[in-house]
Amino acid sequence: MKLSPEQRIQLHGFNNLTKSLSFNMYDICYTRTKEEREAYIEYIDEQYNADRLTKILTHVSEIIGAHVLNIAKQDYVPQGASVTVLVSEGPVVEVPKASYEESPGPLPDSVVIQLDKSHITVHTYPEYHPDEGISTFRADIDVSTCGEISPLKALNYLIHSFDTDIMTMDYRVRGFTRDISGHKLFIDHDISSIQNYIPEQVRDLYDMIDVNVYQENIFHTKCKLKQFDLDNYLFGYTKDSLTPEQQAQITDSLQAEMNEIYYGKNMS
Repeated sequence: MKLSPEQRIQLHGFNNLTKSLSFNMYDICYTRTKEEREAYIEYIDEQYNADRLTKILTHVSEIIGAHVLNIAKQDYVPQGASVTVLVSEGPVVEVPKASYEESPGPLPDSVVIQLDKSHITVHTYPEYHPDEGISTFRADIDVSTCGEISPLKALNYLIHSFDTDIMTMDYRVRGFTRDISGHKLFIDHDISSIQNYIPEQVRDLYDMIDVNVYQENIFHTKCKLKQFDLDNYLFGYTKDSLTPEQQAQITDSLQAEMNEIYYGKNMS
């Protein structure tokens, strides 16, 4: 809904609040041999190479209504990739629509053109345990904006851009802006949880924990996929090729790994 001139906060100068979203995702896989582990890493490295990550971040820029100024990207040896996109706030002509994109968020219908520099970055970290058959792929995405455009607008798209077992998300508003009377505004939108910006059908798929510091405008949410199907965690074969004992052992290993990542501590 477009705000009327009476409803909109009148600012002194331009909006220079910094809104930062850190989105971390993890994909877990069980690989029985060194060859399978290396094949998994190679597969992940190709699936999320610098070119594909650039497309994802470019679309994030479109969703939040930012203009791309510059892109730097790099594929690393032996694995991993990084992309950095420098963007600026600009007029929102049209926000892309798709089934996986949602409307919630403090993004207004139009914004004033300013040269407020912002950035979007992604780094990937494929790795595997040397002994226990657990392979992990992590992607870290940071979306930092200045002004009225909001990184929360792209959260649902980011969730659907990766095959995600576990997610951790941090959102913070820094700095302040002033209204026309000089009164400081340390936040310019209502938020009680990052979950407010995740569609209900997505929230239903995950167990979620919030750790928020409201008085500091700091919000943290972590998510773990509820349903577990062993076939989704085997690389190159299915559970039918395993004995019941093997299935149970692998299931225990995978769930232990996921719980350790989710709770952020070693449990064994």
